[in-house]
Amino acid sequence: MQMPIPNATIMSRKAAICMRLAGVVPPDALITDPAETRAYECDALTAYRCAPLAAVLPRSTAEVAAVLRICHEEGVPVVPRGSGTSLAGGALPTADCVILGVGRMNAVLETDYDNRFIRVQSGRTNLSVTGAVEADGFFYAPDPSSQLACAIAGNIAMNSGGAHCLKYGVTTNNLLGVVMVLMDGTVVELGGPWMDGGGIDLLGVVCGSEGQLGVVTEATLRILPKPEGARPVLVGFDSNEVAGTCVSDIIKAGILPVAIEFMDRPCIRATEAFAKAGYPDCEALLIIEVEGSQAEIAEQLERIKAIALTHNPVEFREAADEDQARRIWLGRKSAFGAMGQINDYMCLDGTIPVSSLPYVLRRIGEMSAECGLDVGNVFHAGDGNMHPLILFDANKPGDLERCEAFGAEILKLCVEVGGCLTGEHGVGIEKRDLMKVQFAPEDLAAQLRVKDVFDPKWLLNPAKVFPLDVTAERRAS
Repeated sequence: MQMPIPNATIMSRKAAICMRLAGVVPPDALITDPAETRAYECDALTAYRCAPLAAVLPRSTAEVAAVLRICHEEGVPVVPRGSGTSLAGGALPTADCVILGVGRMNAVLETDYDNRFIRVQSGRTNLSVTGAVEADGFFYAPDPSSQLACAIAGNIAMNSGGAHCLKYGVTTNNLLGVVMVLMDGTVVELGGPWMDGGGIDLLGVVCGSEGQLGVVTEATLRILPKPEGARPVLVGFDSNEVAGTCVSDIIKAGILPVAIEFMDRPCIRATEAFAKAGYPDCEALLIIEVEGSQAEIAEQLERIKAIALTHNPVEFREAADEDQARRIWLGRKSAFGAMGQINDYMCLDGTIPVSSLPYVLRRIGEMSAECGLDVGNVFHAGDGNMHPLILFDANKPGDLERCEAFGAEILKLCVEVGGCLTGEHGVGIEKRDLMKVQFAPEDLAAQLRVKDVFDPKWLLNPAKVFPLDVTAERRAS
């Protein structure tokens, strides 16, 4: 197996590798100038940066296969990259790696309304998938907050969700098939435009595998008819715990809204100053959206209002028209940008049982006071996908480390109450050392064996997902 490249020979090594790559992709698809590769030195987890050896931007599955084949032969690590919106460092390069970006692979390859699927190249952005079918009355359900920019490739890698995943599920529930290139250049097809094919569920293994197993170049996605109508309500409360209890009671009653979103006072204030959505001055608010026929909407909202009123809300506001509905969602969709205007922050995404929301919100508040770092909470409350935003000063020595330590304790809390480390952002480098908190040694060993089968040389997306001490022997071989 290929040994690590010595520093003394890295420049000549780079020249040789880039010469081979230049032979299989057009000139504009290979980036080697250090000034230009800096654009790929990090993803949305900007606390960590490293310029890659080179970046390749292919336009077809054949080009991806040719690039991977060369890198496999040369023993060069490859980091797959969609749009670089990962909040967990999922596309962070190493100095000896080639970034393989799929952003130029963005075509719609097939649309079938009778069988309700669309086949696209994996660099296509999430929102533009809906854009390709909405004129015909269809949509693609998963809707991450970054949906304007994030690529389907990254959605598949991290099993992304979004505000409406409570009803429609996350990426794995809407992914029917993929074309994927293995590290040695072999092209494989998994699944297809049908429900649950026979045999081993390799598609389920690939979705959420964070670029560890192969590079997805095409995806077959489920599309759905647009609902007849939808209506959100905004409910304000005097405490986070009461809002959390209200969420738990709605779910316990068997009601399935299309979305239940939560925001606390720090987020409410930041988004109101930024977006001026007309939010009430309260400790916590819920945005609850239901959909269906007008009769269905009215019936669901009546039940939700009855539950909410038992918790003495400070405000219950139902959208009367499209403009009011847009304004209710405006603040939630602007929350992350609004919080970024007031401070640096780290965004977590641990997931917990909905019944644990009141306890976890209270503990996060207590931990915040103990740590001395403020937290803003904005998250998908309906399925317990937490998004605590830990505020810190990146220019203050030690603040980042303190923030990371606090974040680790929050994620441990999520696992402690029966949840997991990540709901949609992935593990990346952010949570790799916490994998031992959630998984026993034998569980991790099973995952490593899967990686061995797909990528025996351990060249794909190095130093991600698995604790480094657990993979040291494999990475050194």
